[in-house]
Amino acid sequence: MNAGIIMSRVEKLRALMADKGLEVFTLIVDERANSESCHYISGFRGSSAGLIITMDSATLITDGRYTTQSKAQTPFNIIIQSELSMPEYIAKAVSDGGYSRAGFEAEKISHATFTKSFAPVKCEWLDASGMIPKLRRTKDAHEVSLIREAGRIGREALGNVLKISHVGMSEVEFEILLTGEIKRLGAEKGWAHDDFIVASGERSAMCHAPATPKTFADGETVTVDYGAMVGGYMSDITRNFALGNVSDKAREINDVLLRAHSEAVKALRPGIKGCDVDAVARKVIADAGYGDKFVHGLGHGLGLEVHEAPRLSRTSKDILMAGDVVTVEPGIYIEGWGGLRIEDDYLITEDGCECLTVNDNQSLSVI
Repeated sequence: MNAGIIMSRVEKLRALMADKGLEVFTLIVDERANSESCHYISGFRGSSAGLIITMDSATLITDGRYTTQSKAQTPFNIIIQSELSMPEYIAKAVSDGGYSRAGFEAEKISHATFTKSFAPVKCEWLDASGMIPKLRRTKDAHEVSLIREAGRIGREALGNVLKISHVGMSEVEFEILLTGEIKRLGAEKGWAHDDFIVASGERSAMCHAPATPKTFADGETVTVDYGAMVGGYMSDITRNFALGNVSDKAREINDVLLRAHSEAVKALRPGIKGCDVDAVARKVIADAGYGDKFVHGLGHGLGLEVHEAPRLSRTSKDILMAGDVVTVEPGIYIEGWGGLRIEDDYLITEDGCECLTVNDNQSLSVI
């Protein structure tokens, strides 16, 4: 990542620190947990790290495994250490620096870690959990370009795999082929921490059904929820296809979802509540007689993680802002029959939205 982008983000973080009266901000990555925020603010993508950011310095602490990688990925000062645990080293650095007000991410640190390592330090520890997520929510041009490329690769990969899919192919085989094609086309991987959803026939009534050895049968529909990762940023796409003859019911439900998706997208703009966008799609589905079959929220934020702020759901009070990237994914699920979902990713712009995954192939494909 460009050093200028990283240091620009650090300056924005320092502005938030000043508002909260913090002299130092700390962050810990433990076995990849919280690695997304570390990547965002420092550029470093290792599995173990600590950050110490003050008004005039930015330091990355990691271990010997990442000596070369850290130098390549971050403009921060780098300390390679092995004598203390990461929380102990962070606490010692704060103590040695004589800081009186230090920020830490209470949502990311266990009570035991805080009690053992941070509490003994004679300073005021203030919860700064919301700072980097606040910065991460608004995507800059660099981030948008990565998500757009992840969407392009995802769409092309699915199209290529559908050309060789057939009755008798297993869900697992399909997932393996799709993952391989995504990487062949230049993505780092699929999603960071989750397998794809590949659900055929009655199994597609389960919203989060993982791929199984079940084979595709003639006349079934298949739902594929998947994405690609580029530069750490992910796309999130859901498409449906049918094998052989498509039932009238599948076509009807797909048409309902197309209308719900389209109407919700028309509502996307700065200033609208997430719950109000959800309500638009939910009304279309309810008017078609499937209101009780849409069992999840309409969408979610997307970026370094598959699920980020803001949320589009019945209970969401999030207000959309320019720079948000959100999914729109209405679905209908009928136990004993199956389900369908249509999902694409949208950037909220100053006057509406832009689709980052190109939603021109949402119709039910037949192979």
